[in-house]
Amino acid sequence: MPSIPRPDATPPLPRAAAKLAEPLKRFHDEAWHTPQGRLVREVIFGVNDGVISTIGFLAGVTASIGDLRLVAVGGLASAFAGAVAMGVGAYVAAKSQRRFFEAEIAREKWEIEHMPDHERQEIREIYGELGFNDEEIDMIVRRVTSNPELWLRFMSREELGLAEETFDPPLRSAVFTAVAYLVGALLLLAPYVVRPTPVPTFGAAVVIAVGTLLATGAAKTLVTKESPFAASLELAALGVLACAVGLVLGRLVGFAV
Repeated sequence: MPSIPRPDATPPLPRAAAKLAEPLKRFHDEAWHTPQGRLVREVIFGVNDGVISTIGFLAGVTASIGDLRLVAVGGLASAFAGAVAMGVGAYVAAKSQRRFFEAEIAREKWEIEHMPDHERQEIREIYGELGFNDEEIDMIVRRVTSNPELWLRFMSREELGLAEETFDPPLRSAVFTAVAYLVGALLLLAPYVVRPTPVPTFGAAVVIAVGTLLATGAAKTLVTKESPFAASLELAALGVLACAVGLVLGRLVGFAV
């Protein structure tokens, strides 16, 4: 008669770690769990900010400056300055978030080393809330705590909700956000290169801005799963609001000078 493994039998350490890693790897193969999928956030954020900031700028300067060349030069300077600012902001934000997550994991490691009984009790509570009975929980606790690395990964994911593979690289976030911002801004500045007068040029920029915002709003629903129609109108409305504010401020400056 074949022997039945005891509930307290602990698998070899590499095998235990592999069992945890395999399903996680499978889950992270899904489109929006991958680093490539998460790039959508930086791209949409950058394009949206580039378009709204630039249309606001163009609305203001077009109302107060009649020289098309000066508007174009000012727009380009504003676009590149904004892209740098967005990139730096994204880098600092991603790096700060990563440092915070790493500090939380380090604290969890300290607790495992210095308060192991408390950490074991937390595992019991986690699986108790999921409906496991005492015998099943005992087996899970023995298996998880048999490997310090596995134990730390388990607590980081289950208690803190953190997984190292989901940490966004700061440099990547900065580059994609800055480039997306610059693309959104340059799209609106393109008419100023081919149009001869400011008024129709600004009108063309407005059309491009609205079209870009509508497309960006629809694209982001691939992640948010909301209504493409509502999301598109929301972003377009924000762009129109920015344009109106810039136009009013520009006219006020024009009256002042």
